[in-house]
Amino acid sequence: MMAVDSFLLESAGPPTAYDSVFMILMFVARLWVGIIVGVLVGWIWKPKWVDSNKGLFISSKLKDNLPTSCFVGSISSLNSLNILPKCLNLTSNCGDEQEEQEEQEEQEVVASISSSSAPAELTEEDFKYLYKLVEEKDGGPSWIQMMDRSTSTMSYQAWRRDPERGPPQYRSRTIFEDATAEMVRDLFWDDEFRMKWDDMLISGRTLEQCPTTGNMTVHWVRKFPFFCSDRDYTIGRRIWESGQAYYCVTKGVPCSLIPRQKKPRRVDLYYSSWCIRAAESRRGNGEMSACEVILFHYEDMGIPWEIAKLGIRQGMWGAVKKIDPALRAYQKHRASEAPLSNCAVMANINTMMSSEYVMRCSEDASDNDDGSSEVKSLEPSEKPAAGKNLPKLLMVGGAIALACSLDHGLLTKAVVIGVARRCLNIAKR
Repeated sequence: MMAVDSFLLESAGPPTAYDSVFMILMFVARLWVGIIVGVLVGWIWKPKWVDSNKGLFISSKLKDNLPTSCFVGSISSLNSLNILPKCLNLTSNCGDEQEEQEEQEEQEVVASISSSSAPAELTEEDFKYLYKLVEEKDGGPSWIQMMDRSTSTMSYQAWRRDPERGPPQYRSRTIFEDATAEMVRDLFWDDEFRMKWDDMLISGRTLEQCPTTGNMTVHWVRKFPFFCSDRDYTIGRRIWESGQAYYCVTKGVPCSLIPRQKKPRRVDLYYSSWCIRAAESRRGNGEMSACEVILFHYEDMGIPWEIAKLGIRQGMWGAVKKIDPALRAYQKHRASEAPLSNCAVMANINTMMSSEYVMRCSEDASDNDDGSSEVKSLEPSEKPAAGKNLPKLLMVGGAIALACSLDHGLLTKAVVIGVARRCLNIAKR
């Protein structure tokens, strides 16, 4: 095919702008034909050794994905996803003892980077952890600013950082005008109303709850793009109140009530917590009529982290914009004196923390803080240049389509990631 293209161009004389466009379109067409064929093959072809050695592959992939340095925000970081040799070695004979050992190692790695293996009952340690994050005294890496957007009724800022171990972490600060902290707290806790505005949430139900502490265990099933299987979560959550600020903790917890299934895929490492408090309005009238939400979020969705970072960055603002109209609709819903859902009732059961206890937490955080958890702006070199990312987006788009077919073809995923990495290296040269 390439020889035919070269012959046609040589016969036509010096290449024109039209010829260049034609060649680009031909390249794109071939690329996506290859992607479609790869997806079909990955969906249909599945050798027998995939199921028998799946635990070994996942364990190796998990350990290889652990970053060893701060991120540079570059797609070239796909080099850390060099999993092709391990995938090919799956054809070797592995005994039952080796498989059990690898599965045990995987569980140990997950436990070491997550508190999701803790009991379902959330404790004061969870409050302390969130408090340190809010006060930026957790001793983690520096936060790099990603986004700063606003509308007439809300403003939004987002940051990201890569810890030495575990998936990327995200921090955001949102200001909602004409909203109380209690209303926003109830909105985020109300799973029944969330079904009306969160397009990703397929189902949500309460498994366990404590009417004394407000501790809850809920089960979520979230929708993922068509080329990925859906994800399910067993989430523990609880709210602490201190000085008219609400510290809302939600994280993945083990739960025997929901057995693990192949589909939807279970997400074990999940943390999404926020501090909600009154804030001064941006209108400059000095009134505390706005609400500030400081969110911290990270999870291991089973997707290569560099690809997940790209998808989150592209879809973040579109998802955040949906929260403001949902809040206004929820305000009208509550004004109609409609009965509260069970989750909204539980949102009003908070554990009170005294100012003395919070002060001790602040002192402990100051003593343990090394000053590394600071906020930085994006460097100019990290900001994408217009018109230079098209080839990368095409390559990464193909990698996403194929890589997310992991449940249907492990070898296909490994080959695609390796090819994408090499193509990006060639493009950089």
